[in-house]
Amino acid sequence: MLANLGLLVLRLMLGTVFLGHGAQKAFGAFGGPGFGGMAGMVGSLGLRPAPLWTALAVGGELAAGLLFLFGVWTPLAALLVLATMAVAIAKVHGPKGFFVQNGGYEYNLFLIVAALTVAALGPGAFSLAHLLGLPR
Repeated sequence: MLANLGLLVLRLMLGTVFLGHGAQKAFGAFGGPGFGGMAGMVGSLGLRPAPLWTALAVGGELAAGLLFLFGVWTPLAALLVLATMAVAIAKVHGPKGFFVQNGGYEYNLFLIVAALTVAALGPGAFSLAHLLGLPR
């Protein structure tokens, strides 16, 4: 019972974080740059065409957020987190070292590990997948 509650809390937190970050990038919510601002930043990293890579990042974050919130297809959600965070580490945070206070990759790595943990354990009993009898 406690393990399922723990998975629920972890899933809800991951879902909220990724929906929030996706909304920042897509719509400018919560003080984010919006799609145009994000595309400019992505272009400055040398990723071309910037709008395509921005759409993939935004779509990946929004999709992962929803999948984690509902507890369906968590391996796909984890793969989306791994992909977006690996690019963020490689292109932005990696050169700044480990610790987040220096702009490092500590937070991104933690998100990857948390997502992979949910993928490995499954979404738990308090999930749409469990309720509907879907594969985890």
